[in-house]
Parts: sequence; C-alpha cells; structure tokens
Amino acid sequence: MQADYDCSFCVVDLHSLTNMPKNLEVTKELKENTLTAAAIYIAAGVDPEKSNIFVQSHVKQHAELSWLLSCSLPLNWLERMIQYKDKTATAKEGEVGTGLLTYPALMASDILLYGAETVPVGEDQRQHLELTRDIARRFNDLYCKGGAWKKKCKEYGIPSYPVFREPEAQIVKGGARIMSLSNGKSKMSKSDPNPSSCINILDSPDVITSKIKSAKTDDIVGIFEDMSRPEANNLLQIYDITSGGNTADVSGMSWGEFKPVLAESVVEYLKPLQKRYGEIRNEEGYLEGVLKTGKENASVIAEDTVRKVKIGMGFYLD
Repeated sequence: MQADYDCSFCVVDLHSLTNMPKNLEVTKELKENTLTAAAIYIAAGVDPEKSNIFVQSHVKQHAELSWLLSCSLPLNWLERMIQYKDKTATAKEGEVGTGLLTYPALMASDILLYGAETVPVGEDQRQHLELTRDIARRFNDLYCKGGAWKKKCKEYGIPSYPVFREPEAQIVKGGARIMSLSNGKSKMSKSDPNPSSCINILDSPDVITSKIKSAKTDDIVGIFEDMSRPEANNLLQIYDITSGGNTADVSGMSWGEFKPVLAESVVEYLKPLQKRYGEIRNEEGYLEGVLKTGKENASVIAEDTVRKVKIGMGFYLD
C-alpha cells in the first residue's frame, strides 16, 4: 500500500482500555505494549520514510473529535453494533464499560481525522467502516450544507465542500482473518482467556511449536480445504500463508505429521520479522524519534480537520 497511497499507521492505545475488567492489567504494561506495537509495524515492513506512524493518545484530536461526533450520533447506531451486542450478551453485571459502547465513534474519528480514502479491513470489520461512513454522511448533512455553511467557510477562509470524506473499504482476502487454534469458528485474539489459542508475533519457536501441537483438529483423514472443517481450514490457511502456498505437499499427511511441519513453517516465517524487531528496539532513540515525527505530522492534519468541524458546528474559535 505504501507505494500507492499516503498511509498513516496508528498505535491505538486508547482503544486498549475498552475492556473495563482488564483495565488495571492493561495499564501496567501500556507503555511497553505501545512501543512493542510500533516496533512490530516497522519490522513487518511499514517504512517510516514512506508512511506516518504515531500513537493515538499523542494526537489529542482523536479524543476530541470522538466527543464531537458522539454528540450527533444516535444511541441506537452504537447499540446495534455486533461486537457490542455479543459482549454484553455474555458479560456479567458491571463488566461492560461505556467505552465498549462508544469505541466505534473513536474508531470513526481515527479514520475521518485524516480524510482517508480507503481503509484495509477484514470482512468482520465491514460493519464498523459502514458506521464510519454513516457518521461522516450525517455530520455533513447536519453541518455542511446551505447558506449558513458557505457563510462560515467564507468567514474563516476554508473550502465550502463537506468536512468529511466517506472512506471506502478495501477488503483484504487471504489471511485477513486467522481463527483461534482452540476454536476454528472464532477469530484468533490475544485477549482470548486461553493463551494457547493465539500465536503472537514475538512468540519463541518453542512456544509456537507447543501452541500448534495443542491446536484443535478433527478425526477426518487428510488435510484439505472443507468448509465443514473449520479447524482444518484454519491450520491449512496458516500453512498456505507461511509456506508460500505449498498446501498440496501436506494433503496426505496425518495431523501428527503435519503439525511439526506447520510449526517450522510459522517459525521460519516470523524469524526475519523478529530479528528486525530486536534491532529496532536495540537502536537507542530510533523508535521514539519515529513516533515523535509521526505525532507532529499527524497533529497538523488532525488539527485542521477538528478546526473545520468546530466551524461547522458553530464553535467560537480563538
């Protein structure tokens, strides 16, 4: 994407607080996890010379715009979000915080602040992007039409076109959604209570091997793609991604034969990324410099967007 678009990559530390029961646990390691995520971005191929990398909380306009948009956002738009409904259906009383309800507004702000044309998402995130489009359209309809808007634009010397662009989804196909190692019908997630269900990018070879060894499988002979075999499909997809597409080589294997092959493939696939990650973390001041520059670049764009939003909403600007 970096060759074709002006890209921004945000370490979304504010979003990490939406799971209220785990907030104290999260905040103990928040600083380190923020730096880890930024370093992984770069190690995975994001080039700071071509793309902007910054921390969400370092750009105050993310939270500010989220509030401004929330005040024009119908409550039922948030209540209908699938993730909110799923989590509230299973959560115990007192475990659901306001952040779980309102985080889609913050996500919309993350996107709309920078006038994004396209957002790469998995199919499971399409609903959130559609909400972002709805929010942008609603704001533009409420505040960016008619003579009053044109008068404000003339007064403040800004273009009279609507503030927000409605971003398009770039649906990522292969490998966009890796499933849990313990349940082939659930997305792999680091927040899963079972740590063996998720392969982390920085896991050691021994840990990766152990997790794959314990991965759930089925009793069917042969390893091949079949929609009725979610666990088999998932492990085969992981192998397809990490091996370069040599799935025919393993189709006749048993699970006992295949799992060590898969583990080795994943270990080798992650090895260059892990090596580069170590180099980045060991280079004193490098990562901090990248994030400082990213903050400065992002803040210029974000401040301009929020200023236009406030003009549209009629704020008194100093």
